[in-house]
Amino acid sequence: MITIRPATSADLPAFFIYLDDHLRDNGAAGAPLFQPMPRAHSMFPPEKRASFGHGLATALTESGWRRLWLAFDGAHIAGHIDLRARPEPAARHRVLLGMGVHRDARRHGLGMRLLDAAIGWASGVETLAWIDLEVLAVNAPARALYRKRGFVQTGEIADLFRIDGESLGYCYMSLALQRG
Repeated sequence: MITIRPATSADLPAFFIYLDDHLRDNGAAGAPLFQPMPRAHSMFPPEKRASFGHGLATALTESGWRRLWLAFDGAHIAGHIDLRARPEPAARHRVLLGMGVHRDARRHGLGMRLLDAAIGWASGVETLAWIDLEVLAVNAPARALYRKRGFVQTGEIADLFRIDGESLGYCYMSLALQRG
């Protein structure tokens, strides 16, 4: 039984181990790239680890906040989703989404459950109106999941990245939050 809960700073060491393992799948064995980084160097950069700790400890009223949810299959992390403040002060009503599902937990509905958890939380924050995300154009499974959950593609930049000899586009998608 997989459970999803908000992460705390105490979860971060295990989360970073999970994330490095998850990133080993980036473009591996015929799968599409899901992060704009070379296959041979797909690991979570050390300088970004601090941003999670700082973001979790930052109030929603401050710039740089981040919220993270982890999906656990027993003691093992099976997936994650995070929302973070946009860096532009005039865009505080929008957040950026990042997520991933461990290879052993894919195709079982966990991605949708993670999206529902984060969207449900964001819908309860009165100051938030939009969730934005960026996804590599070649990542058709992720784009289909986001569309199924109601995200709309708002743009695409062709040939934004050149990784491992490939030209890769980046799609931008957004979801307007509904208040209920």
